Amino acid sequence: MSFWDKMQNMDRRWVYLMVAVAVIIPFFATPDLPISITPEAQMLYDAVEAVPDSSTVFVVFDYYPSTIAECEPMAISALRHFYRKDCKVITLSNIPLGGPSMAERVTREIALEYDKVYGEDFVNLGYKANYVAVMSGMGTSIESIFPADNSGTPLSELPMMDSVVNYDQVAFIFEIADNATADYWVSIVNAQYGIPIGCGTTAVSAPKYYAFVGAGQFVGLLGGMKGAAEYELLIGHSGSAVLGMGAQSLVHLLIIFLVIVGNLGFFLGRRGKSGEIS
Repeated sequence: MSFWDKMQNMDRRWVYLMVAVAVIIPFFATPDLPISITPEAQMLYDAVEAVPDSSTVFVVFDYYPSTIAECEPMAISALRHFYRKDCKVITLSNIPLGGPSMAERVTREIALEYDKVYGEDFVNLGYKANYVAVMSGMGTSIESIFPADNSGTPLSELPMMDSVVNYDQVAFIFEIADNATADYWVSIVNAQYGIPIGCGTTAVSAPKYYAFVGAGQFVGLLGGMKGAAEYELLIGHSGSAVLGMGAQSLVHLLIIFLVIVGNLGFFLGRRGKSGEIS
């Protein structure tokens, strides 16, 4: 059996092993692969930089646990960016599965890096059903929709919320979503109240939202792990997304190599068989 025939009949377990090695290598020897900054990511970073220090902002955890690898690095970078600007951060979620608990965990972990105090520097409102009514209602009164935070503490007992009544006191919304809730933040909140919104979403959802950026309804966009890695580089704090891009890039290169070798094996093997027949 020729080399090309062997490649054609390679046991798939070898492919799985090569993919596993390609994923593991960056965790021990980070490859120096360039990550270009897209205009949309730069626009989002610039928009957050333009938010006045000490402003009140929303960071919305509208993603499910299944997309943590892509979306959580965006949330972490957004919190770091806002905390270093001394912004007051309000988090909430429009999805019941995982959103409130992920917001609770991530905000408290990153708050420790900046000595932020719950109730004074950040608040997690948690989840309420019917996101259309929630988004609309907060335009009149946040406390009427969320009388208590995610832990059950009345908002009236949280000092940070004394000066926050509705969207009039909110300077920016950072929406991180793997579903269509991002559409409603645009159609309800941005359209009616004019609050600038930046969006981070999964790679598969990003193409749809480039049109929102072009229309000025999003001030910027992060698409997938690549977008998360760009934002980490922009804020000067490389994290899991930059590390993940190394693994992702190596696996993509491996797949390209295997496709080329497979096609060469098919055509060269067929040519050899044709020669034997003639």
